[in-house]
Amino acid sequence: MPCYSFDLVVGEEFRNQGSIILEDLHVASDRADQLANELSQVKPELKARGCAVRVTDADNVELYRTPLDPVPAWRAARRI
Repeated sequence: MPCYSFDLVVGEEFRNQGSIILEDLHVASDRADQLANELSQVKPELKARGCAVRVTDADNVELYRTPLDPVPAWRAARRI
């Protein structure tokens, strides 16, 4: 089973959030979505900064990225 690493993406900076061995990328992407949701609740100020969670493999190749705010503020304001 492959090892996946998770980073909080803040601008051009990648902040390591840990690594874990998981079955496949589908499970890793679900875990990234969950982490992004948790971070957006604990640190809501990160949503306004356009932060994301990314998943990389053992070679540090980015495989998946999910935003902390899945609906950008400009789009949410447009719906109102």
